[in-house]
Amino acid sequence: MADDLDGDDDLFPVGDTVSAQDAGNPAAGHRARLRQRLLAGGIDALADHEVIEFLLMGAIPRRDVKPLARALMARFGSLAGVLDADGRTLAGMAGMAGMGEASAAALKIVAFAARRLARQAVRETPVLGSWQALIDYLHIDMAHLTVERVRVLYLNAQNMLIEDYHVGDGSIDEASIHPREVIRRALDIGAVALILVHNHPSGSPQPSRADIQITNRIAEAGRLLGITVHDHVIIGREGHVSLRAKGLV
Repeated sequence: MADDLDGDDDLFPVGDTVSAQDAGNPAAGHRARLRQRLLAGGIDALADHEVIEFLLMGAIPRRDVKPLARALMARFGSLAGVLDADGRTLAGMAGMAGMGEASAAALKIVAFAARRLARQAVRETPVLGSWQALIDYLHIDMAHLTVERVRVLYLNAQNMLIEDYHVGDGSIDEASIHPREVIRRALDIGAVALILVHNHPSGSPQPSRADIQITNRIAEAGRLLGITVHDHVIIGREGHVSLRAKGLV
């Protein structure tokens, strides 16, 4: 595994000019310009590869990281692809000069922070009253997964999130998600409603016949015991689908 260069954080030196620490760095002027554009601009101040470059600057303080940023974008296809890549995969990319644990951590912290901010927004308000916040959270968390993941969001009588339960990974069918077990867990934790969630790694969120069938079986089991299935949301890179909105729940 390649080791990152150790050093202090170069990202925000004192003042607006190149710092003394950067003086011997041939890329220092470029770094200073990136900082200025970031601080003066909005969300589109930096191109996607420049966002990756900026994050790497702190982990690799005295090296031109533009080639590495472009190589990562080419390898993973997009900014989201880089930031959502497995941390161990990133750290183990010894063939890319400068990649190691510090570089991988510098990239992964952004995805972690985004997930926590989105999760906090979901937990602080009734889920059904802040639907877009929920969709944003689920998309950040699941849209770029390479495996199919099944989750159940359990809600109380005020539609506040009690538990975001990871059922498992794999195709959604009765071999991986048991209707009675889903409802039993709701009873065990005092939930009165739930939302099923899973992702489609293919990118398209359109529901399959199995998606619809398992949703209806869980909804039927819930009705018998007073547990409401509000929805089944399918997340894909191309967007999301609500089975409730399609009249399938």
